[in-house]
Amino acid sequence: MSSRPVGIDIEAAPQKGTSGEVRGESIIVADDVHKTYAAAGQPVHALRGVSLSVSRGEMVTIMGPSGCGKTTLLNCLSGLETIEQGEIFVEGRSIHDMPDTERTDHRARRMGFVFQFYNLLPVLSAVENVELPLLLAGVGQRESRDRAMLALEQVGLADWAGHRPAQLSGGQRQRVTIARALVNDPAIVWGDEPTGDLDSTNAGQIMDLLEGLNRDNNQTFVIVTHDENIGRRANRTIHMRDGLIEGETIHRQLGG
Repeated sequence: MSSRPVGIDIEAAPQKGTSGEVRGESIIVADDVHKTYAAAGQPVHALRGVSLSVSRGEMVTIMGPSGCGKTTLLNCLSGLETIEQGEIFVEGRSIHDMPDTERTDHRARRMGFVFQFYNLLPVLSAVENVELPLLLAGVGQRESRDRAMLALEQVGLADWAGHRPAQLSGGQRQRVTIARALVNDPAIVWGDEPTGDLDSTNAGQIMDLLEGLNRDNNQTFVIVTHDENIGRRANRTIHMRDGLIEGETIHRQLGG
């Protein structure tokens, strides 16, 4: 990897990953994580002993070529997928030791997700899409609506609350997705190519928004991206290849 003016390259041994020791309290810790898929009867080793930690309030991007294991790592860290070997701790708890129902509840209460293609329900308005996770979690209608409107205000879309996704631009739809991810006040927000379907102007605006939320709310962001311009806006970038972490680039210290 080549060094950049905005960061310092720190090479990490692939089998050890990144430690995060100097970055403060760890909210995510992975140790020797393995994940294997079966494809055409053959094993595909998507993760081959990944270890890393992420500090509370840190923004981390994960980069690497297609098929290197970026999305698989994000899905395993968040508990969306199981692992065959290793340990993953989120907020001090082993997420893969939780029963399925408890793990699902933990994600609903403590995590938010932002994906590339929005995943908004077309028949619902913006505010209805945002409040849906709260309603499914048993929060009352009045409180759900109030919290959804507050989340839309955070992303600058309060005036568009009654519009359906088809009436919104791509950037606006992604803002609704971010509001939905924030409505439960999560400790961690996971992003899988959250700007991948946007032009450069909208992508920059979305990253401005995410950086502001990270700074103001002290929420932890872990974002998979192919875009180096997006990658370098985080505190650091984790570089993956062939199911391993091959190094990291620090762009700015946490709190700096």
